[in-house]
Amino acid sequence: MLRQRLRAVHASDEGFTLIELLIVVVVIGVLAGITIFGVDAFKNDGKNAVCVSDKKSVEIAVTAYYAKKAAYPADTAALATAGYLKTTPTTKLDINATTGDVTYTAASGCPA
Repeated sequence: MLRQRLRAVHASDEGFTLIELLIVVVVIGVLAGITIFGVDAFKNDGKNAVCVSDKKSVEIAVTAYYAKKAAYPADTAALATAGYLKTTPTTKLDINATTGDVTYTAASGCPA
């Protein structure tokens, strides 16, 4: 009798219960949240790397410009026009015309 009842219960098992489905949805939501925050951190690291790379390229171009012309350029557009940079960098940078120091502008969005 008990065996027949167990067979009947197992034979009528079809699909998942609502609780099982809700648990799966919650687990997937937690994993998606972890992934989104992890990817956002990589995105910020990429932006910072672009800032550092642009600044270093401009510093090298300023040094080359000064070596050739014995004066510092007014801005990054002057470096690009003179052929020391292929393109004007996307990062907003200031060049001190007296010392040749390169710094990020406030609007650049780069760390100081």
